[in-house]
Amino acid sequence: MTETTQTSKGSVLIVDDDKFLADMYGMKFTSASYTVQTCLSVNDALQVLKSGFDPDAVLFDLVMPEHDGFALLEGIKAGKFAPHAALIALTNQSNDSDKQKAESLGADRYIVKASMIPSEVVAAVGEEIAKKGKMSAK
Repeated sequence: MTETTQTSKGSVLIVDDDKFLADMYGMKFTSASYTVQTCLSVNDALQVLKSGFDPDAVLFDLVMPEHDGFALLEGIKAGKFAPHAALIALTNQSNDSDKQKAESLGADRYIVKASMIPSEVVAAVGEEIAKKGKMSAK
């Protein structure tokens, strides 16, 4: 888990078991003036949320060992964590059944990793945060 803080456009929790991808997206969001917390597992992410981190967006992979992104969505809902956050799946799973399941569990957006370059993912997350309107409420 790493955290970076600066003058911020908002905060993002990134959950991906691939350390390289988590770090790369963390750097992209940090350089775009977001406060970033990265976690390599669902358990770590839920612990960060339990400890009071209230992100504007949660960006998560679906396929991870132990617990998957669906378990993360269920944990967020059960714990009533990040109530105003945009929940965004960032995955290589491009099948409709996974997309429908993620949306049924509360995902606001479903992004297939191969369909967007990292800067486009940062822009898409910014759009979802704006839609949620949390920043204007702060």
